[in-house]
Amino acid sequence: QVQLAESGGGLVQAGASLRLSCAASGRTNNRDGMGWFRQAPGKEREFVAAVNWSGGDTTYADSVKGRFAISRDNAKNTVYLQMNSLKPEDTAVYYCAATVVPIATSRRALYRYWGQGTQVTVSS
Repeated sequence: QVQLAESGGGLVQAGASLRLSCAASGRTNNRDGMGWFRQAPGKEREFVAAVNWSGGDTTYADSVKGRFAISRDNAKNTVYLQMNSLKPEDTAVYYCAATVVPIATSRRALYRYWGQGTQVTVSS
């Protein structure tokens, strides 16, 4: 089993930045892709960003491309999501997830482990 714990959420004004962290523990092997998803009230959980096992490949949702950056530090078993130029529509609970494949993927079905989520609220 892999446990994922997110941190770094909070309340910020539009235009501000936040960095989310996701610490992995348990049976980690640093050979799987990692991703971030988010869920706003009354909406489906949606893909935000993903990184492959090495950190050398990433993919993003169109809505965050150019504003968010995902990275990982395998020595620390931690994945990050740097969020810049935040907008009110970015308000959601952000979830970290670990895949069962080494690639960066937006396919939710490939994610086996999920964190509990961290709230991000952006005021206008």
